[in-house]
Amino acid sequence: MAKIDDIYGAADDYGLVTSADARALGASDAEVVQYAARGRLERVARGVYRVPVWPYQEQAPYAIAVRAAGEGAYLYGESVVALLGLCPTDPRAIRVATPRRTRRSLGEGVRLVWRRHPDRVTLYEGIACQEAADAIREAARTLGPARAVDAAREAARMGYVTPAELAEIEGEVGAHA
Repeated sequence: MAKIDDIYGAADDYGLVTSADARALGASDAEVVQYAARGRLERVARGVYRVPVWPYQEQAPYAIAVRAAGEGAYLYGESVVALLGLCPTDPRAIRVATPRRTRRSLGEGVRLVWRRHPDRVTLYEGIACQEAADAIREAARTLGPARAVDAAREAARMGYVTPAELAEIEGEVGAHA
């Protein structure tokens, strides 16, 4: 089996692999760059590649941003609300939290948020994310209290937050409305 086949096999749900993933499979950084030059991989961010035959998915920009931010990174605040479709948000802004300081540029519209104490993290749509209840609380700053409460109610309807968490959010965020 060729190295590129191993790399394709290691791709995540969005067809993404990192240089570190490829190195773990025995491919050097130079080989990965050559695969990209030949069209066998597509460079989508620093150290992040996409399998070009993978079908496009609407959530892919979020997955790319998290993978590009590095180990321990996760989708944060309003971006979790957007990923889950809980209420309308600015699709051009993606917020990614990381427990490590980094100066890495993640592309236009992606903002890195340094979190000394990482939040509770879970997987939504195969992407590491701040848990929905915490993300809605954080997003209330930019969404406004009324839209944040609406997002929390939608999250409860969809099963992303418990009735107890909904009541807490309505009490905390709704009090500022």
